[in-house]
Amino acid sequence: MKKIAVLLMGCGGVGRHLLQHIASCRSLHAKMGVQLRVVGVCDSKSLVAPMDVLKEELNDELLSEVCRIKSSGLALSKLGALEKGGYRVFNASELSRETEEIAKLLGKSAGLAVVDCSASMETIEILMKAVDLGCCVVLANKKPLTSTLEHYDKLALHPRFIRHESTVGAGLPVIASLNRIISSGDPVHRIVGSLSGTLGYVMSELEDGKPLSQVVQAAKTLGYTEPDPRDDLSGMDVARKGLILARLLGKRIIMDSIKIESMYPEEMGPGLMSVDDFLHNGIVKLDQNIEERVKRASSNGCVLRYVCVIEGSSVQVGIREVPKDSPLGRLRGSDNIVEIYSRCYKEQPLVIQGAGAGNDTTAAGVLADIIDLQDLFH
Repeated sequence: MKKIAVLLMGCGGVGRHLLQHIASCRSLHAKMGVQLRVVGVCDSKSLVAPMDVLKEELNDELLSEVCRIKSSGLALSKLGALEKGGYRVFNASELSRETEEIAKLLGKSAGLAVVDCSASMETIEILMKAVDLGCCVVLANKKPLTSTLEHYDKLALHPRFIRHESTVGAGLPVIASLNRIISSGDPVHRIVGSLSGTLGYVMSELEDGKPLSQVVQAAKTLGYTEPDPRDDLSGMDVARKGLILARLLGKRIIMDSIKIESMYPEEMGPGLMSVDDFLHNGIVKLDQNIEERVKRASSNGCVLRYVCVIEGSSVQVGIREVPKDSPLGRLRGSDNIVEIYSRCYKEQPLVIQGAGAGNDTTAAGVLADIIDLQDLFH
């Protein structure tokens, strides 16, 4: 039985679903000859770990309690009040030191998968140290891979030790497919993708003649958008995914070199207008312009999609007209789609499509990544 020790950073929706998946897949993984041993879970303020990380693990009952506490909006430190021995809770000031300690103990000996399901820049330092200590890294968090080229190079230096399928397209095999094409020596010359479930939904609803303000309100009610929908409408999330794909192709670019079209003007930005004001007074002013663009596209036999285009050394993110009968044009709802053009996929691109959002789907992608590392463990 191969034992993979797992240290999880981030207990939001994705992190909690991951812990639930780990517990529910015990018998499946046992049949595969793999056992996942959770040796640490941390949020931004605390770390929960067993007394002896070399021999013990956090049991499923405790993991379920972690999920319950985090779902109710409490901090992990609340676990301290439970009458269950066998684990320790470290506070914010001890967090990075203790995390590094676990990485030191396990990295070189038994091996450790450090899993980042947060949405934070703060984890980068810990990840850098983990890589130095011989640990594997699994990411759903896009920020470490879209930070400086120096950080990126450090993380990508040992490709066998890093997995990050869920940073682009949730559980879809976008990164895996791209890696296969690259390693076969087939040059990729163009990637076009609708990489935001939220903006995919927004654009396909606009096609039906609904005003932008109404569509965004509906998307927020359905839970498709971030608490502040401008986080989606800015295009920043799509730009991060585009940057990850471009860097995978070997392009030495930084975020500042990506041309991003925001769906709202600067004067309606988060620093200048509250979320409520934007939703009730600001976004209505954008309806007419978008409606005209939808009509213009329609008269050209096209529809509007919010896409990322990677070609040559340029990455562009924004609204484009695409033919109505193309894979992108037929896209509906919150699905993601990626078209990859290469020498082998010249006329007919490789098209990857499916659910590209959701905590459950993303967590499943993270779990598959962890299992994919099993050959590096004893």
